[in-house]
Amino acid sequence: MSGPMTGIRVLDLCSMMSGPWATDILGDQGADVIKIEVPGKGDHVRELSNQSNGMSAMFVNVNRSKRSLTLDLKNPEGVDVFRRLVATADVVVQNLRPGVVERLGISYDDLVEYNPELIYLSISGFGERGPASNQRVYDSLIQALSGLTTVQAGSDRERPRLIRTILPDKLTAVVGAQAISAALFARTRNGAGQHIRLSMLDAVLNFLWASDMGAYTFADKEVPLEEDGSFIDLIYQTKDGWITVATNTNGEWVAMCKALGHPEWIEDERFKTPAGRKANINERLELIQSVLHEKTTDEWMQSLNEHDVPAAPVLKRGEVIKHPQVEASETLIKYHHDVAGTIQQTRVPARFLGTPPETPRGAPRLGEHNIEVLTEAGFEPDEIAALADKKVIGTEQDPVPA
Repeated sequence: MSGPMTGIRVLDLCSMMSGPWATDILGDQGADVIKIEVPGKGDHVRELSNQSNGMSAMFVNVNRSKRSLTLDLKNPEGVDVFRRLVATADVVVQNLRPGVVERLGISYDDLVEYNPELIYLSISGFGERGPASNQRVYDSLIQALSGLTTVQAGSDRERPRLIRTILPDKLTAVVGAQAISAALFARTRNGAGQHIRLSMLDAVLNFLWASDMGAYTFADKEVPLEEDGSFIDLIYQTKDGWITVATNTNGEWVAMCKALGHPEWIEDERFKTPAGRKANINERLELIQSVLHEKTTDEWMQSLNEHDVPAAPVLKRGEVIKHPQVEASETLIKYHHDVAGTIQQTRVPARFLGTPPETPRGAPRLGEHNIEVLTEAGFEPDEIAALADKKVIGTEQDPVPA
């Protein structure tokens, strides 16, 4: 694989979403990512619904550009194999429950003697300390404990609501990939590896503080109950669908009033200033909605674009992939997977003009690269055969060498 991460080897001990997508991002950028999986079982995500020839869509989407090695890390010989692999690696990523890697003997402290330059990322739900640190974690729990559900509700007084995508998992993946990149950059300067600890809770709280925790930013001021926002969101119904229109500046508000054919709103005392528009938000949004249902989405988009008003049609997922902007950006790619068939996914989002990544390699079959990976690490054919005989590695795909 080519790309800015070419030459970096990552050992991926992760399952589900947060860890696997973090390493997937690095793999898309050229890193050699070796996914370590339980023999005969693999990542739970392999078993999810929406499959093509036994490959689930979610697994294919967050584990592309990787190789799969099945290795029993509960077996001391499996740990020895892993330590030999660590000596050839740059990065280890794990999202096991706190304490598990210590019991297995594959924690950062266990491995650093085999590779002093190792970058080791530990992803957890709530962190290593505290009353929730050993709790099983899923995305909804982080949304709840972080306050994200009340942000989504619009007010502390309203029923909390989940965001209907696993945002904490995905956000943690992106933060994790960036943290690894930063640690690798630091290593080029000081020659040292390091242990990075990242919790989903910390990632989400940092994310929220940028714009949603203003009431708690000035520590010496009394914090009131969160003010109610509007319970009318910025999704408006048109004659034939839905549209969103957003105006933040005075100029945008004026332009929108003209585009909607209601210039009298410009002089309305309730809406002349940003403060007034916020104080009278429900009245303002109700007025906008009362007008937008009169014409089609395309008609309004033409008028709003002519007046340079930020607006977009609200698309269904099946419409997104056919939208002219998505097509013009060449965001979606198709390629052939030997098992799953034709795959459609997004390309690598960041376009590196100096070190362009290749088209992502399809997600691996369970244990597909056992012999390949171990051979590269210096294992002899008889060693590999012995490991397979003792079930230290799996024999899911490749024949064991004679």
